[in-house]
Amino acid sequence: MIPLKDNNPTRRFPIMTVLLIVANSVVFLYTDLLGFGTREFVYRFAVIPADIMSLGELSGRGVLATLGTLFTSQFLHGGLLHIVSNMLFLWIFGNNVEDRFGSLFFIVFYPLCGVAAAMAQVTGDPTSPIPMLGASGAIAGVMGAYLLMFPRAQVLTLIWIIFFIRLIWLPAYIIIIYWMIIQVLSQLGAEGQQGGVAYLAHIGGFVAGIALFFAYRPFAGGRYQT
Repeated sequence: MIPLKDNNPTRRFPIMTVLLIVANSVVFLYTDLLGFGTREFVYRFAVIPADIMSLGELSGRGVLATLGTLFTSQFLHGGLLHIVSNMLFLWIFGNNVEDRFGSLFFIVFYPLCGVAAAMAQVTGDPTSPIPMLGASGAIAGVMGAYLLMFPRAQVLTLIWIIFFIRLIWLPAYIIIIYWMIIQVLSQLGAEGQQGGVAYLAHIGGFVAGIALFFAYRPFAGGRYQT
């Protein structure tokens, strides 16, 4: 199932969501399309679990630079499909979450979900020397918040099973819960393997998004009453 758009209009222009999409796209243009994403560049700005756990002793670059990768890694992507799918999900779900949270909290909420996602992956495989990158963990947090805010919002979804291709409007909770089940099952199937998709980061980001939603809700007045 591939979500394409929702029928959930916003009250305000989602400036932070748009800026995040622009920032990710610019970094991708610089690193991938223009060829500046060297191995050294990736190892400098991506999260390396073993280096995080050693607080930079493994690489010798220091604590601040190492912990800084928890943020910088969120703007790196491994290819065109990776960034296009991430930015599509960010646009579909991010604009409404920003609208409800407000732009100021959203721009704090988003990277915190990304950090929580990265740390979930780090703690799950603390000795891994493999770089981890991408906005997927932060966007998973956005999806977690969207699930609680707009569970019944309709999402236009592409269903593609071999020769069966259909466009169907589905409730957001079906799309998001289905996606999360896939992440959990994929993580269970990937245990003991190194490399590939950081499913544990997706799960961690999703849980962080839900937790931050409930942490912020008491301060939001009636904005979350349905």
